[in-house]
Amino acid sequence: MRDSTHIKAALVTLAQHLATRRQAILRSWQHAVELDPELTTASALSRAQFNDHIPQVLDAFERRLQAIDPVEKEVAFEDQKLSAAEHGLHRWQQGYHQRETIREWGHLQMCMLTELESYGQAHSELQNAVMPITRRALVRLCSEGVCESAGSYERQQRTEAASRVRELESALRHLRALERQRAATWREAAHDLRGSVGAVSSASALLARQAEPGSGEAASHMLERSVGALHTLLSDLIDLARLEAGEEYPNIASFDAAALVREYCESVRPVAVQRDLFLSTDGPQRLQVEGDPIKVQRIAQNLILNALAVTRRGGVRVLWEERTLSGVRQWLLSVQDTGPGFQPGAMPLEQALRAATAEAHAADASAERAGDPSGATEPARTLQSQSLPASPGQGGGEGIGLSIVKRLCELLDASLELESAPGAGTTFRVVFPRSYHRPGART
Repeated sequence: MRDSTHIKAALVTLAQHLATRRQAILRSWQHAVELDPELTTASALSRAQFNDHIPQVLDAFERRLQAIDPVEKEVAFEDQKLSAAEHGLHRWQQGYHQRETIREWGHLQMCMLTELESYGQAHSELQNAVMPITRRALVRLCSEGVCESAGSYERQQRTEAASRVRELESALRHLRALERQRAATWREAAHDLRGSVGAVSSASALLARQAEPGSGEAASHMLERSVGALHTLLSDLIDLARLEAGEEYPNIASFDAAALVREYCESVRPVAVQRDLFLSTDGPQRLQVEGDPIKVQRIAQNLILNALAVTRRGGVRVLWEERTLSGVRQWLLSVQDTGPGFQPGAMPLEQALRAATAEAHAADASAERAGDPSGATEPARTLQSQSLPASPGQGGGEGIGLSIVKRLCELLDASLELESAPGAGTTFRVVFPRSYHRPGART
């Protein structure tokens, strides 16, 4: 069997034998798959669905064995690869996992190898020349089949992933458009209401001037206070709407944070004195930092006025300091009050702020365990409460001011921490970067 003509003739005969044994091979393959406990998807398929493109793969394999010249072999090989790729695509569509398809190819290879071994034992004269050629062709058949099937899976996964990404991007664009629309609606409504409140405010002031002594003055003053509170609320709503609509940008500049906070505290000290509360400040005389001084003042304003509003006895302490954490230079603004402390669930933002605070503490502890001497920092301290718990209906509002603070902190790459408990007062601490190195930051 050393003569090439005889070898080719034997390969043709073997290919014809495989063709006559086709159905037996396919049945043996299906039976092997059914006995595999790791393959369950095939049980839901009909025989035609199970066989899929494998008959075409075997046709191409037989044509390769019978091919006379290299061109015929290459054509058969390409047909074999195409059918294997189609098989992988259909297995994907039938709900197979990639591992299941590869295991099926392994069972097919074993069934084909068993058939060839049986044929080789019946034709011992073919063992030295013909059967090695056939076994190599079978190995190539199954390896290419696995590769092409896996390639089909990968292409389908990429297509599906790209489709999902496009859907998510579309949904995100739609959500952002809705957010902008909602913010614009808030802003327009608040703007209209503020105009109406201005008219009411003017009318109440006129009534107060025209009222006879002792007649209606109390009602007029109550109206003025209510109008003032409503005006403040609407202004906060407009600020929050602008922040949520992305219409605020950081204007980074160098400024003295100590002077800014100290001067603002002096401007609101009369409010504390009027309510018989103390307002103390503590921090270095100078603290040169980078940031947006207007937005930093808005953060301080909201936190300090909120602290004064919830404190009945005692007062508010404002601190500023600098620190280096894991090599990063920062500065901290803390507002402590002797109010009643937060009741659990009293504020919509409470859970998010407590979670952010816990993450900051965990990061500090991790840095300390790693041996970073600059990585540990103490949690923000609280003052002893001197105020009775707020009665029902006397809560701290809807947290609009704190929502504004949170948005401004995000805009300035700052973090907002909360330490509070009933009877322990409340401390808000804002951690600002000392400097900014962001492309495109407005200066």
